[in-house]
Amino acid sequence: MEKKFDYAKAVAALEDILAKVEDPATGIDDIDKYVHQAEELSARCREYLRGVRDKVDAIDG
Repeated sequence: MEKKFDYAKAVAALEDILAKVEDPATGIDDIDKYVHQAEELSARCREYLRGVRDKVDAIDG
């Protein structure tokens, strides 16, 4: 069973990733890993927001 997507947690995770990427002590290999994670999370966030928009549009329609 797929776990329900938690938008607030995803945004918090993106903020955490941003802080790590901006940290001068973070190595380039780690930055690459964090950027990949951020891409996946942002894609899930966009998908979630589109779904919410579609539900709202269906109510308004």
